[in-house]
Amino acid sequence: MSTFDEDLFLKGLAQRKATLGADYVERNLAAADDFTRPFQEAMTAWCWGFGWGDDVIPAKTRSMMNLAMIGALGKMHEWEIHCRGAINNGVTKDEIRAIIHVVGIYCGVPQALECFRAARKVLDETSD
Repeated sequence: MSTFDEDLFLKGLAQRKATLGADYVERNLAAADDFTRPFQEAMTAWCWGFGWGDDVIPAKTRSMMNLAMIGALGKMHEWEIHCRGAINNGVTKDEIRAIIHVVGIYCGVPQALECFRAARKVLDETSD
């Protein structure tokens, strides 16, 4: 790891695992090769260590922000991953619905429908 200091990476790794699940994160890191590893390390340090590494905004709120922003971008694979993370951080089904409503208002009905499809998949997988 040469781009970021080890402490920021380790802080980010802990937060990333807490939100997305240790198994998911470890599989991603294990699948990294010489081509993708530098990005995985930098993203872990920057996004999760720097971006999520303080206590200013609670993890639940950060997850809600992520769902809105990633939904607006239409990056549905990432949205689905972060929907799982949001549930891990305490975001409720009703809150997910409300976030999707806002995405629909500001980004359009088709994008809200994509978010609902992804949310339904995640909610079906996580229900008892």
